[in-house]
Amino acid sequence: MTESRVGGDPGPSVRVTEIFHSIQGESTRAGLPCTFVRLTGCPLRCVWCDTAYAFHGGRRMTIDEVLHAVARRKCGLVEITGGEPLVQPGAAVLAGRLVDDGYTVLVETSGALDVSVLDDRVHRIMDLKCPGSGEERRNLWSNLNHLTGRDEVKFVVADPEDFEWAAAVIRRHRLDERVRVGSLGALLVSPVWGMETMEELAGAILASGLPVRFQTQLHKHIWGPDRAGV
Repeated sequence: MTESRVGGDPGPSVRVTEIFHSIQGESTRAGLPCTFVRLTGCPLRCVWCDTAYAFHGGRRMTIDEVLHAVARRKCGLVEITGGEPLVQPGAAVLAGRLVDDGYTVLVETSGALDVSVLDDRVHRIMDLKCPGSGEERRNLWSNLNHLTGRDEVKFVVADPEDFEWAAAVIRRHRLDERVRVGSLGALLVSPVWGMETMEELAGAILASGLPVRFQTQLHKHIWGPDRAGV
């Protein structure tokens, strides 16, 4: 249990949109119970964004308050997401404290901000922005140099051109050699909900010969597109 701070100093804080317990809908850990900490704010405006409600508002919480809220869910897997979590300096502090407390910690980030600020024990899920997002120019390509075998790279595909772009990026940067989770492929490709058909994307993946993992947003199949969990 994290000790409370003394002397009236509340310590670092983050602005939080929501903390909830759900089924992990994406990544190599899809299907597992997970506690989500959704931080507020994002400098990107992807045309297909499904969490615009996290752009503004939220509640300021100290790191200790977030840790206590996570502990109440009694789940060993925690994801920090957004918005774009790394827009808040406290996000890296929160991730490190969660790892210190024994959690497996995922941080889902757009890749537009420096991921090297995160503790090396954190699993980074970097969402490279395809052209169909409208935010391709925001990709911070130097982030690829910080990826390790603990990390994952995700491409959200809106159309066949997006998949061609993703395939070219994977080959150019040899991402299949850079990110792997054991024998599991950690290159994730998913269709934009309601835009790219699953059959079309699956066919493109098979034709490409690339060792990528097809995924869809499992939580939306369970609860519908407007809810992330219970």
